[in-house]
Amino acid sequence: MADGELLVELTEVTKDYRGLRPLRIKHLELRAGETVALLGVDAVMSEVLVNLITGAQLPDSGDVTVFGRSTASITGVDDWVAELDRFGLISERAVLVDRFTTAQNLTLPLSLEIEDPSPALQAEVRQLASEVGLTDEELAAPTAALSAAAQLRLRLGRALALRPRVLLAEHPNARLAGAELAGLATDIARLTRNRGLASLVTTADATFASALTERVLELQPASGLLKAPSGWRRWFS
Repeated sequence: MADGELLVELTEVTKDYRGLRPLRIKHLELRAGETVALLGVDAVMSEVLVNLITGAQLPDSGDVTVFGRSTASITGVDDWVAELDRFGLISERAVLVDRFTTAQNLTLPLSLEIEDPSPALQAEVRQLASEVGLTDEELAAPTAALSAAAQLRLRLGRALALRPRVLLAEHPNARLAGAELAGLATDIARLTRNRGLASLVTTADATFASALTERVLELQPASGLLKAPSGWRRWFS
């Protein structure tokens, strides 16, 4: 486990979301500079987990602590919105505007000046695009024309635009395959380390998880325990 600053901690958390059983998390820590890949969490449960971590929902029991503060202590809308800026989210729920270019979509978290951005803003967008692996051609293209891999990298760039402390990714590999998966895993791990983020990535693909990080956990839904998945060592043999 990384020895960086503890940014997120869930302890004895339960949340009923009208699934087959409530979401249960016995204990989970996220520290600066580390990536955690979480197996055994489907798309709906991933959304609930992200909502708990960001304070959009409160647990039915247990405690969620972010940046040293319980989410239960966030009582005002302005206070909650300020906390949201500390999180970057990679999710299909984060809407992309298809008729905008990739550069315009990447600009939106930073400014509404998408028609005639300043040179400084253009430079910031190009730097961010380079960091997440978007080409100049992809930047100029309409977002609807991008490949699934390029759209995912656009979502990654938008998630990082405001320099969050924690990156949350809901099944980011769902529409990717082959070399695209390996490249995405490498880049998320690199950005997490370089930016000192804590990253939590839910996925159903153990191979992708093992390429992403050494800290792979699988949720045991009945107990809420998080354990290394069975057969884990074979990914490193």
